[in-house]
Amino acid sequence: MLIDINGSNLYVEFHNNFENRPVIVFLHDSLGCVELWRDFPKQLAEISKCNVLIYDRLGYGKSDSMNTYIRPVNYLELEADILNDLLETLKIENAVLFGHSDGGSIALIAASKYKNRVKALICEAAHIFVEDITLQGIREAVHTYETTNLPLRLGKYHGKKTETIFKAWTETWLRNDFRDWNIEYLLPKIDSPLLFIQGESDEYGTLEQVNKTINLAGGKSEKYIIPETGHTPHKEAAELVINKVTLFIKNSY
Repeated sequence: MLIDINGSNLYVEFHNNFENRPVIVFLHDSLGCVELWRDFPKQLAEISKCNVLIYDRLGYGKSDSMNTYIRPVNYLELEADILNDLLETLKIENAVLFGHSDGGSIALIAASKYKNRVKALICEAAHIFVEDITLQGIREAVHTYETTNLPLRLGKYHGKKTETIFKAWTETWLRNDFRDWNIEYLLPKIDSPLLFIQGESDEYGTLEQVNKTINLAGGKSEKYIIPETGHTPHKEAAELVINKVTLFIKNSY
């Protein structure tokens, strides 16, 4: 379904099947969307007995287009505000955020600002500051976009919005003024339980992202590092992630 948030339509799937159970809110990465989560949300919902909310951020998937690919440095902080507006519209007061990459950063920001709604959070391969390995990975993604059929593959999910979202991601992160982006100052404000999942071979971030987050977060926090796994543990090691997240949610409620 489409929901109007601040004058723009966001595509939302909300499966509210379990009474008195939390809602896992899935926050996709910088090139993701609802469809690209595949069946992972459904699997996690069935095993954890939780409800599920998945949505396409503005510009992605089936949501409205962005007006421009040019983003402010604080665009992730603004996305956390939009997330809160969506949760308020749907009257969700018991959210467990599951954010991947950009979505993980959004989850951390939202948990620091909207404590009444966010009861727990799982951030997977999130960033709290800009690293050289991240920028190198993005430069390689630009090369892949320019030399392979990646635009065509992304176009299956984002249609005519594909080039805009790709430039919004790559050009923002590679801008000089984005180099100093940092959300470490927000982390002590988080008091909900936190699970940070990272692949040991993540091509977009080092374990310093994990360790700093765990050390700075104000609430109970833990990390789960998966060997021989890259930037998308929920795809590369789905069973491990599902089992770990299910146990984490059980212990958080």
